[in-house]
Amino acid sequence: MSSIGERVKRLREKKGWTQRDFAKKLGISNSVLSRVENGEKKNVEDYLIKRLAETLDTSSDYLLDLSNNAINKENSPSKESEKEMSLFFYDGIEGYDDLSPEEQKAFREHMYDEARQTIELVKKLKKQGKRGGMYER
Repeated sequence: MSSIGERVKRLREKKGWTQRDFAKKLGISNSVLSRVENGEKKNVEDYLIKRLAETLDTSSDYLLDLSNNAINKENSPSKESEKEMSLFFYDGIEGYDDLSPEEQKAFREHMYDEARQTIELVKKLKKQGKRGGMYER
């Protein structure tokens, strides 16, 4: 089994869902889900990884084995898990895949901090009544 398949199957079974029930929730065929879980589907599309993560209440990073934290959205996230941003944010950034796992983690933490600062800036500017254009910090 592939890592993503193992993790999907483990989380699905933990929820008590059959493969057929889970495939129906995802809006995909049972055969596609079976191929994901047993590792036959080598290239799982981004939209499907996102849908799997959402439905299983976890992160795409966990499914892709970039994190060992199977975040459950129903529980309050820890400070560390708050820094777990979806892999899709980084998808296509040239050079990201060339980084070591430690470098990728440092990059994600830095980008999380930058995103939080940007959100705060946008909120501040909104309160000031400014809209559109580029904003300076």
